[in-house]
Parts: sequence; structure tokens; C-alpha cells
Amino acid sequence: MHLGVNIDHVATLRQARYATMLDSHNVEPDIVAAAKAAQEGGADSITLHVREDRRHMQDEDAFAVRRQVNLPLNLEMGATPAMLEFALRLKPDFVCLVPERREEITTEGGLDVAGHMEELRPLVAALLENGSKVSMFIDPDAEQVRASAAVGAPMIELHTGRFANTLGEERAAETARLVAAAELAHSLGIEVHAGHGIQVANLADLSVVPHLTELNIGHTIICRAVFVGLTEAVREMKTAVEMHKW
Repeated sequence: MHLGVNIDHVATLRQARYATMLDSHNVEPDIVAAAKAAQEGGADSITLHVREDRRHMQDEDAFAVRRQVNLPLNLEMGATPAMLEFALRLKPDFVCLVPERREEITTEGGLDVAGHMEELRPLVAALLENGSKVSMFIDPDAEQVRASAAVGAPMIELHTGRFANTLGEERAAETARLVAAAELAHSLGIEVHAGHGIQVANLADLSVVPHLTELNIGHTIICRAVFVGLTEAVREMKTAVEMHKW
């Protein structure tokens, strides 16, 4: 099981103070230093989301991590012409296409691949031709899994937000949806990742989902880092992930 560490909220902290003066000598925290700290803790890849409104990660953050950090880079992005142009210049190892609305604080659901296949098919093809592996961030829904295969995506990332925010019978139902989606994706030759709301406390429940090869985790690691530092927070998560049979 690979661990992708999302460092978006390191940039969120920076922007809270320095959004209008990023050229100041006082700017902190440093995004590249955060990526390197995550690497030291055992991260297998670095994830960052350059949003349309640039609310946290900036273009140069992505290019700096790409240049200076010797780990695969996973760019989360909206499926827009402007972001496609950006990704073609950045040449990340992975691109995860996500839904994006300006009014949301964080990504709140999966991409409607089935409803936008005609727009997504050429975008996926352009990214693949540019050397990036492409993933669709989708809800665990059979229609969305099949649509992801139809647009040519070799990977999906299952949205685990509803799973993470429920307990009891609701958690069991969401887990069953994740299992079914992962089984279907695997049968279609699609690599399966998962992300959103994953914490140490719900890894045991998530570990029953078959065919997962990567977890993308950010918020809980950054929260833990406030108390123990980023390298140790990543190390703790890596250890917790490795305790389970995937």
C-alpha cells in the first residue's frame, strides 16, 4: 500500500498570513520543506491541488515541488482548459481529476464522469500523451466506474468522505459501496486508490476494501503535525497503514 501525502493545508496556513505578499522574506511555512519532511517520514508520493482560485497552492509551489523533491508528484485539478494547459507544462507523474466549486471549502464529492464524458475523453488523452497517469476522483458508484474506464482513465480514486463521516449501519453500507466499486474497477483493469477523510481510526474498516494500491491522506496528517511535526505525523500514518492487510 502506497501513501500519498497531501500538503495543501501547509499552503492554507501560509496564505492565512501571506496571501498578498508571497514575495516577503518572512513567508512561511515553506511548501518544498513540507514535501521533503513528508518524504522523510515515508511518503511514497506528494499530492497537491492547484485550485482555480489559487486559495492555497500557487503555480510556483507545484513547479518548485516538481523540481526539488525526488518523489512522484500527484496533481489534483479541475477538468478545465486552463488547468489542462497548466498540467501539460508541469508534467506531474499523476493527475487526479476532481470536481471543483469555488464556494466549497474542500472537495465535497466525486467527479461526475458519466455526465461529462465527451469533455473528459480528450482531456484524459492529452494528459496521458504528455506522460501523466490519470485518475478520476469518483464516488463509489458503478456508473462512474464504468464511465472512468470509457474515457480512458487507467486509475480511479474512490471518494471515502461519506465512509469516513458515518458510523454503524451507515458506515457498513458505505463500505459495501466501496467494495463493490473496487471490485468492478479491478475487473475493468483499472488501478484503485482511495482518499478523503481517511484517519488512523478508520483504517481498519477501510482495509476490507479490495484491490486498493494507494491511499491519499492530507488533513489528518497536517492536524497531527501541529503536535508532533510533519515528519513524525507521516511516519505514524505510514506505520498505521502498514499494520493492516490490504
